[in-house]
Amino acid sequence: MGEKVVAGPFDLSDRQHYREKLRRCLTGLERLLVEKRFDRPKNFMGVEIELNLAGADGMPRMLNGQVLERIASRDFQTELAMFNLEVNIAPHRLGGRVFDQLAEELRTSLAYADRKASEVDAGIVMIGILPTLGRDDLVSSNLSEVDRYALLNDQIVTARGEDFTLDIEGVEHLTCTSKSIVPEAACTSLQLHLQVTPARFADVWNAAQVASAAQIAVGANSPFLFGHELWRESRPPLFLQSTDTRPPELQAQGVRPRTWFGERWVSSAYELFEENLRFFPSLLPMCDEEDPLAVLDAGGVPKLAELVLHNGTIYRWNRPVYGIADGVPHLRVENRVLPAGPTITDVIANAAFYYGLVRALAEEPRPVWTRLPFETAEANFDNACRYGIDARFVWPRRGRYGGTAEVDAVTLVRDELLPLAEAGLDAWGVEPADRDLYLGVIEERCRRRVNGASWQAATFHRALEQGHTRLSALAATTRRYRELMHIGDPVHTWPVGLREPVPTS
Repeated sequence: MGEKVVAGPFDLSDRQHYREKLRRCLTGLERLLVEKRFDRPKNFMGVEIELNLAGADGMPRMLNGQVLERIASRDFQTELAMFNLEVNIAPHRLGGRVFDQLAEELRTSLAYADRKASEVDAGIVMIGILPTLGRDDLVSSNLSEVDRYALLNDQIVTARGEDFTLDIEGVEHLTCTSKSIVPEAACTSLQLHLQVTPARFADVWNAAQVASAAQIAVGANSPFLFGHELWRESRPPLFLQSTDTRPPELQAQGVRPRTWFGERWVSSAYELFEENLRFFPSLLPMCDEEDPLAVLDAGGVPKLAELVLHNGTIYRWNRPVYGIADGVPHLRVENRVLPAGPTITDVIANAAFYYGLVRALAEEPRPVWTRLPFETAEANFDNACRYGIDARFVWPRRGRYGGTAEVDAVTLVRDELLPLAEAGLDAWGVEPADRDLYLGVIEERCRRRVNGASWQAATFHRALEQGHTRLSALAATTRRYRELMHIGDPVHTWPVGLREPVPTS
């Protein structure tokens, strides 16, 4: 969905032609795989972070067009709503001091963006869901002024045929409806890309699925939506419900949602792209002029434009990606599990934990996914979203007895997964200084049982105890979060509570 598209009406022949082109693209992908045309291993990784714009009062600012005009950098682009931005960091080779390099690039980029945003009384807030967002902020009039977002909204609304229902029961219970997909814009994420060869793709994707629960447990940062305290990581249920093209009848029939964890372990990248065609009708049936099979016959590399566009409208938490760089096709696993923030140090720590853990899990002699039912991995993910750092998982037992057992997420991460992540980073060739610094952040979160979500919730409740109203407590929590985010110390060191006085009225 990152490509520019032009809005326009679609008729029946457009959809039929698009389906035919998708099939040709899938055949083209299969030929590329059989002919071993994909890039050789380069250990490339990439990072994207979605951001919020908020004012000094902690409230959202619908100003991304003006801010982007001032930033004037290709590294920054629009996201779904006017209070969103996205920053993209150029691909890096995993190894050496890569994580310190990424941290420095992000500090420079976000500090510059924040200075430019301040020119229009706004600032950058890197957080999973901005606590001060209200229902009136998430309406279609606040869509970014880019054709593709309006078109995507129109097509999903048309496919659903009725209002979207949000029904999330956590610490509190939120129920409301929306006439557009804009509530999805509340979800701001950290997206981690890893380029892999076709031969390694399935193992890396399966490993990423296994790792996702632990990622959320230590990295949750989205406890509030529309003034309600919900799940510790409320993005997944919000994203699922705000993009759900299925009316209740189709849900009852077991039709898959466009936002999903998946339903099975895989043995190739092809399976995921094929599933996307088999299960999901097109939302944006726009055809490119390229004939992918003719391009292959001529010895070229096809763009597979229809396949790429369709893939971008299916929101797997670990998404397969086809791309071309320097004229050579490649595959990536895009990990979309984590929220943005809280600080750059926390973001890099989350990335180091992921890249190390996925490498180690993918190379185990007896991979976890051969000993863990897929449904259990999905249940672990849901539990992590609900309870964050306090979640409990079902995990394969170590030793000769086999089977599974329930384990505290913190214990699992500290005793089993962090040593695996350390070994994985060593295998990537990451310098011990980087490895120890950033995995040490994850270890300290476990020791103190603190992540962004637990800090937000504790600070919000402290503000209520001090006499703030509910809305002023959310705003004060956001302001304090933004202040500490820019100081930059990792979230496990943040003092709970506010520095500012309680308002007298």
